[in-house]
Amino acid sequence: MSEVVRLERHGDIAAIVVDNPPVNALGQAVRQGLSERLAEAVGDDAIHAILILGADRTFIAGADIREFGKPPQPPSLPDVIVEMDASPKPIIAALHGTALGGGFEVALGCHYRVALADAKVGLPEVKLGILPGAGGTQRTPRLIGAAKALQMILSGDFVAADKALELGLIDQVSGAKTPMEAGLAFARQVVDGAYPLRRVRDLEDEILSDRGKTEVFDEARAKLQKTARGLFSPHKIVDAIQAAIELPFDDGITRERELFRECLDSPQRAGLIHAFFVERQVGKVPGLKGAARRPLMSAGVVGGGTMGAGIAVSMLLSGLTVMMIERDEESLARGLATVDKILDASVKRGKLTEDSKAAVMAESFAGSVEYGALSDVEIVVEAVFEDMEVKKAVFAELDAVLKPGAILATNTSYLDVNALAAGTSRPEDVIGLHFFSPAHVMKLLEIVVGDQTAPEVVATGFALAKRLGKIGVRAGVCDGFIGNRILATYRKQIDYMVEDGASPYEVDEAIRAFGFPMGPFQVSDLAGVDIGWMTRRRLDATRDPRERYVEVADRLYEAGRMGQKSGAGWYLYSDGDRRGAKDPVVENIVIEERRKKGIEAKALSPEQIQRRYLAAMINEAAKVLEEGIALRPLDIDVTLLYGYGFPRWRGGPMKYADMVGLDQILADIRGYAEEDAFAWQPAKLLVDLVERGENFESLNQSA
Repeated sequence: MSEVVRLERHGDIAAIVVDNPPVNALGQAVRQGLSERLAEAVGDDAIHAILILGADRTFIAGADIREFGKPPQPPSLPDVIVEMDASPKPIIAALHGTALGGGFEVALGCHYRVALADAKVGLPEVKLGILPGAGGTQRTPRLIGAAKALQMILSGDFVAADKALELGLIDQVSGAKTPMEAGLAFARQVVDGAYPLRRVRDLEDEILSDRGKTEVFDEARAKLQKTARGLFSPHKIVDAIQAAIELPFDDGITRERELFRECLDSPQRAGLIHAFFVERQVGKVPGLKGAARRPLMSAGVVGGGTMGAGIAVSMLLSGLTVMMIERDEESLARGLATVDKILDASVKRGKLTEDSKAAVMAESFAGSVEYGALSDVEIVVEAVFEDMEVKKAVFAELDAVLKPGAILATNTSYLDVNALAAGTSRPEDVIGLHFFSPAHVMKLLEIVVGDQTAPEVVATGFALAKRLGKIGVRAGVCDGFIGNRILATYRKQIDYMVEDGASPYEVDEAIRAFGFPMGPFQVSDLAGVDIGWMTRRRLDATRDPRERYVEVADRLYEAGRMGQKSGAGWYLYSDGDRRGAKDPVVENIVIEERRKKGIEAKALSPEQIQRRYLAAMINEAAKVLEEGIALRPLDIDVTLLYGYGFPRWRGGPMKYADMVGLDQILADIRGYAEEDAFAWQPAKLLVDLVERGENFESLNQSA
């Protein structure tokens, strides 16, 4: 008898309990156990109904990630579900916690589904570059129709129990305290004749109206051209659901398996699986095991501008009480109003109710112009102007009033955290928390560790990130940390490419074609051309005279073209248009700057643009890694995925480099070095890995 699946008899009802901590994942032992216990229950004449449920805190949360990438071991999940479907005795799934992916496909293979109120169901396979391959694309539309099935499976989002009941995915939401209680009560009704045995595969009512019509699928494919550009599995999901509508069930299952195997063979699956794993590994920071977290009940935010207000909202929505500090009453009023406005937007999106928003503003949020109002908080995030002297002055004020053990955090994008810490009496309590704008939306949080930052402060930073619903990445101290340092390097290369012959619009098109949501010049217009100008001025004093400098962006700044906010930057913006139009004025500025330097323009193909852009990114990332600014390649992948728009299906720059081949990346870099040896100095780590025949992933495994 399998140890992870047991059979309990409750009179004439057999309860098959999956007990595979921590989330009852569908590993081989669980699949085998389900098959064996099912056969045992079906073969027992004293059993009239079968209940399937999960032990502890959840039903079945999905596949066992430890089996990803390994040869499949029988029995397969589709085979187990076929056995369930064919049972002559009714099977009821009792859901609680999460029933996701293969776990929900198990529930769909049952004849009925009852759920506790806290349950969530979903088919998130699209986020891993695959599709539900155990009947999920065939049974779901039979319960809720093609359009709703497309929406659910293409999004990969969870569906709460009440919504699942409304849709028709489950049959009852129970007020019982345990899934066993809920399941036995429903099973008793089935045994007593209230519900006949009903196989989902035989249901036709929800799909009859879709049969013979292609409009819903044509619309879905057209939408994917915009929302899932370049992605493989979403299109295969549409094909599979269309097969559910147009083919007999068994033929649809066959087609689903064919499409599932196509997804497995796609390189996108490798990138998405990598992204899935590293998101879960990034918080397991070497050296932090056993470090105690400090309490987090209240927080302070210094600065009520766009960033400070966003940080305050993120903290408020996580349940923290927040005190905002500004330099004067007028600035404070603007900061409080900005927070109120952001929370209003949350109400409109359904994230908050009017009552809960009012309670947050009245009970959890306040402001002051006195630093003494922060005397009892556990953590303060400084979010003032990006100037070292200004920040040092703020830290001196905080150091004087904060209680012992309170954490002093700076939301700097690039400044020296060690220098800020050195100006305080408690450098061990100082840390960088680099939020990305808008802070209440963006998921990435760079946690910048100074030379003297205490391990428990770092652990608390990661605990805060988790509480805020963000992904924390550990970074060391250097100009720009992980993300902005790498960005500065590959951003220079696109300027060089424009000066050498590519138009800004060709560069943007090539980078979007690679999978980024926006091109770098579009991003510049969104952030503000003046932001880039200020960064260049900051670095003027330390710029090496051997470094090539491109003046095109300076010419835009001098012409008052600040980007979207001024109506013109690299693109021209008309009223209400955020996409922007190509502007001959910019092209003429580029041509004039080439003429001044005697540069003869040469054409660059999209592939040439992409390869140079990515080689610069990967080479600088390798330097960040060899210097210890990032501890592992996965930290860099997560940073670029969640903060800089790197396409998730490519896994991140380090994973992408591994898939392309580090020897190819190094060859490109050495080729570019023949044109500009200063800009293209290969990272020693990259050279060493190529010589050893290793890749970046090997460094993740050894960390």
